[in-house]
Amino acid sequence: MVGIYLIAHQPLASALASSALHVFSRDPRCGQWRMQALDVPPDAEPDEVERQARSQLAALDDGHGVLVLTDCLGATPANVAARLSEPGRVEVVAGANLPMLLRALCYCESELDVLAEKAAAGGARGITSVSRTPVSNRTGGNSNDDQARVQDQQ
Repeated sequence: MVGIYLIAHQPLASALASSALHVFSRDPRCGQWRMQALDVPPDAEPDEVERQARSQLAALDDGHGVLVLTDCLGATPANVAARLSEPGRVEVVAGANLPMLLRALCYCESELDVLAEKAAAGGARGITSVSRTPVSNRTGGNSNDDQARVQDQQ
């Protein structure tokens, strides 16, 4: 099973992990997931964060690889995550959000490259404008709406 490693600004990584466990608290697979969070404090030295991340990453990889989810491209957590990237072994996706993590957990038995694509798609699909009227109750609308995508993301 692919490990999932969250590296983000403090306290986002831990908050995302806790939120995912909350959402899936009744899912029997929950105890099998290989998930770790690294919260990066504001004054952290990137080299020290990288040393800590490499140590945790090694413990998280059971031979199927690790998907690293990070928050903000260009910031210290994402820069550290980028240094960890190793095609076929460690894939990194930036822009971490809860829908991305939930999607990754749902597909964590996939191959690493497929899982990275699923996570990115779940994160992107989880970002949408929300109106007061639920999508399912709207009349007219665009016939090209893909409700299956919304449901697949959940």
